Amino acid sequence: MNEAWSWATAEFGQVELSDSRRTARLVAMGAAACERPSGKVAAVFGTDREREGAYDFLENEQVAPEEIMAGVAEATLRRSEGLPFVYVPIDGTSITVVDRAAERDFGSIGSTGNARGLKIIDALAVDPEGTAIGWLALTFWARTKRAPPQGSRARAARPVEEKETQRWIDTVRAAKTRLDEYGQRGWFQIDREGDGRDVLLELAESGHWWTVRGARDRGIELEGGTGRLRSELGLRTAAGEYELAVVARVKRRARAARMVVRVAQVVLRLRRWRDGAITPLPITAVWAREEGTTPDGEQPIDWLLYTNRAIETLDDAKLVIHGYAQRWRIEECHRTWKSGQCDIESTQLRSFAAVQRWAIILGAVATRIERLKRISRINPSAPGSIELTPIELRALKMLKFGAAPPDREPTIADAVSWLAELGGYANKYSGKPPGAVVLGRGLRYLRPAAHMLSIQEGRGATG
Repeated sequence: MNEAWSWATAEFGQVELSDSRRTARLVAMGAAACERPSGKVAAVFGTDREREGAYDFLENEQVAPEEIMAGVAEATLRRSEGLPFVYVPIDGTSITVVDRAAERDFGSIGSTGNARGLKIIDALAVDPEGTAIGWLALTFWARTKRAPPQGSRARAARPVEEKETQRWIDTVRAAKTRLDEYGQRGWFQIDREGDGRDVLLELAESGHWWTVRGARDRGIELEGGTGRLRSELGLRTAAGEYELAVVARVKRRARAARMVVRVAQVVLRLRRWRDGAITPLPITAVWAREEGTTPDGEQPIDWLLYTNRAIETLDDAKLVIHGYAQRWRIEECHRTWKSGQCDIESTQLRSFAAVQRWAIILGAVATRIERLKRISRINPSAPGSIELTPIELRALKMLKFGAAPPDREPTIADAVSWLAELGGYANKYSGKPPGAVVLGRGLRYLRPAAHMLSIQEGRGATG
């Protein structure tokens, strides 16, 4: 059994689809997608028979996408066993498909509503070192109604069940339920989209840790009255400072930013717009703001975080900030899943449910690619066997060195570097680490070579 089959069996082999043949088909599709990831089904499966079986599976109404997702979440939690906790970034994204005549059961995407596809809120499990483990929840839906204008009173006054906020709550609940079933501690990490009354209250009731980036200067309760959060934090003595390495990007220059940290335990006043009712929520606020190093013409780096983690020292506050920084792992997975190596947005499937099933399978593959990339960066001296099988390592050495490869087993950093070179990695002298796209290309070269080597060795053993 090669590594792709081993991975697919672990990822999908326990999925309950009421028929063992469907589960076997799912495992085979997962292995094929792992070997040749692509949004186009025809590019993944090499024969007419395989393609026909894949299309039949993806269009089969008896195959519940929820059951596939439950199996993926179970595999994710098995991989998290023994960890003290997992970060759980939650974010929203979408899958855009071709539906120019709006004749299929997709919904509008984006603010203009001209694009079509699926909306998603997802929850990713990430280990304490920042490596993606896998998905805990994927909530899909199609927009069928146009909401009232952004910022209008009518929009704010709707019940939460009629808002897309409910999808965030559903995702939090799904992730919480699965974490609880395995007795695993989660630490939810959500960007400014989570700074809403209903999401904050859901997190507060979850029984897990959570951090949300503030989107506004909220009202707080003070002794003898009320006030504003940023004003109160500005009066507090700084808990300390640290240096943040800022990477250059559009409208941002590279620098070592001086980040000043202030902390306060406060009570937020969460207003329900429908009737003005106030719900108090005790939190710890961590405000990390750049001071003294912001280049002219740029805005200072400014993170205002709400959390339920106890903070007594600067190190405690820095751990909260570090946890929030792990939220970017979900955006990296989105890129690999949607337009990178897995390229789900190139799919030509014609129904919402079929795209949903295929997206879950490719989403699992995307987290595996991101995991391989990350492990090679944070633990470069680990053996290559933690992610590749012995036969794949032998094939990789032969592709790298020819018929007389060295005897030593490569480290995971070696293996990833060689894979990236197979995939056309041209930046090894620039200091930039290989990304998901070149690693995916390298795996496409490696898997057939490993398969042929296994056939040859099998013949030699029986000859």
